[in-house]
Amino acid sequence: MSLNANIPQGPLAEKWSKHKFNLKLVNPANKRKYNVIVVGTGLAGASAAASLAELGYNVTAFCFQDSPRRAHSIAAQGGINAAKNYQNDGDSVYRLFYDTIKGGDYRARESNVHRLAENSVNIIDQCVAQGVPFAREYGGLLDNRSFGGAQVSRTFYARGQTGQQLLLGAYSALNRQINLGKVKMYTRHEMLDVVMIDGHAKGIVTRNLITGAIDTHAGHAVLLCTGGYGNVFYLSTNAIGSNVTAAWRAHKRGAYFANPCYTQIHPTCIPVTGDHQSKLTLMSESLRNDGRVWAPKTVGIAKKLRNKEITASQVKEEDRDYFLERKYPSFGNLVPRDVASRNAKEMADEGRGVGTSGFAVYLDFADAISRLGEDTVRAKYGNLFDMYYQITDENPYKQPMRIYPAVHYTMGGLWVDYNLSTNVPGLYALGECNFSDHGANRLGASALMQGLSDGYFVIPYTLGDYLATIGPKAVDKNHPAFAQTKQDVLDNVNKLLSLKGNKTVVEYHRELGHIMWEYCGMARSKEGLTKAKAMIKELKADFWKNAIVVGDNEELNLSLERAGRVADFIELGELMVTDALMRNESCGGHFRIESQTEEGEALRDDDNYAFVAAWEFKGENAEEELHKEELVFENVKLTQRSYK
Repeated sequence: MSLNANIPQGPLAEKWSKHKFNLKLVNPANKRKYNVIVVGTGLAGASAAASLAELGYNVTAFCFQDSPRRAHSIAAQGGINAAKNYQNDGDSVYRLFYDTIKGGDYRARESNVHRLAENSVNIIDQCVAQGVPFAREYGGLLDNRSFGGAQVSRTFYARGQTGQQLLLGAYSALNRQINLGKVKMYTRHEMLDVVMIDGHAKGIVTRNLITGAIDTHAGHAVLLCTGGYGNVFYLSTNAIGSNVTAAWRAHKRGAYFANPCYTQIHPTCIPVTGDHQSKLTLMSESLRNDGRVWAPKTVGIAKKLRNKEITASQVKEEDRDYFLERKYPSFGNLVPRDVASRNAKEMADEGRGVGTSGFAVYLDFADAISRLGEDTVRAKYGNLFDMYYQITDENPYKQPMRIYPAVHYTMGGLWVDYNLSTNVPGLYALGECNFSDHGANRLGASALMQGLSDGYFVIPYTLGDYLATIGPKAVDKNHPAFAQTKQDVLDNVNKLLSLKGNKTVVEYHRELGHIMWEYCGMARSKEGLTKAKAMIKELKADFWKNAIVVGDNEELNLSLERAGRVADFIELGELMVTDALMRNESCGGHFRIESQTEEGEALRDDDNYAFVAAWEFKGENAEEELHKEELVFENVKLTQRSYK
């Protein structure tokens, strides 16, 4: 079955403008007759809820945190892209479009990516108007810095806390609508299912995380803005609470899950130090503007560093391998994340890794400090350096940071068309929750861009088209589907609470993470993926036999929360491995060992795999069915990606 992405006709640069004109409208007096449910209040959710309420719709918003301010969007550090060409260095909407298509290894839709590039310039204006304190140059103009995968400076930033500042802007807009009564906010509520009536999404079932109360909520449409699923790997840069449950439960109600194996590995993370860790910490990609990545040239020197016989500063310049600068002279340390990550792994695989584990390379600021002065470096990156010091007890002004790749972002997610609608009418997915825009690898500073583009500038138009089609008739909360879906959720909760084995859900989560990282991480093979699939099946069976979940539903129960999320992660992990096994090519962050160039770069197979893989749930323990959305490239030429 081929999927219809509903891409508008016409020239690429005119598609979005013409599409907006052709969409059906809801007149202002009718907007207040519609109820819209928004699940998740990070950048995508908060911006969508605020924008829809501003238009006049009644919005009900949910988050599992105690405040929207705690959404994981707050953790984004380095910046947000926009094609404003403030530096006068040759940037344009088309160049941002091209860099993003190329960075995703030609596995994204041209139409969606160009719309994202178009909207980028409006996002900055919107956020400045909200008071977001972007960095500015001496003359007062907004400053830019460079990020990987581009040869222009287009990344707007607020020191190393860009996500936090952008979220505060969206949160202030959301709060205004809460105060006006147009948004009803439910905190500490987790969505556990979607209510379907006649094939349309008409509501959700939630659990109050404080009291355990299971409730239903009705709406004319449901918007999922629930982030990514990187925590399937257990250790990732995501907040511990980040999960796939909302998207996965929607998937089990019929929404296709697209490209689940597309996982981004971020090259600049603080390395793993032991089994005691529950998450990893990202060091912003912006650090690669001034930091130089290197490893010792020989295994012997690396051993001395690991044994602490010498320090990094004692390694002579001629004994250092600035491997990114050596291999990719055009981009140097600012190659895309997948390229930088894979090369760091190669250093460790060759025995040239540093740190006590050997799974690290250096990110060195000695040259920048010498050239710019410590005060300048501190002004640009001070909070990031402080964070590194607090975690490692090492002073990055005096010695290089140790970094190593870690799971960061997921390019896969619920399949959506050009309107951000899933294949289930009335069910939409925004931000990292959907698969669109990034292909097989996300360029840095584009996650914030996508989340805000979807929330501020796309969904307010496209949702209206659907609502105008169905009309404002109120959703009947007494429809049997609400009671039945609520009972399904209760049955699942009771099933989890009945588990009285001898292994904690955290142990199962850690085991799943080991399997995923080892066999479906940076490098994958047919043999390893086949083994992983069998291991996950065994893990799932063991989970439902030997896991232990303590407590009751009618209370704050972290054990129950985690159990539901881990059960979903296990099922997702199996689908990720299935997807990776099917895609017998290397592209972006998905590196199949069997498919590489003579120089060890990712080798695509455009003849057989230039499509979006969208998977349909076919029932418990049944193999999922693959649907393909063929990718058509009319404006860019498919070439072997090179950053040399």
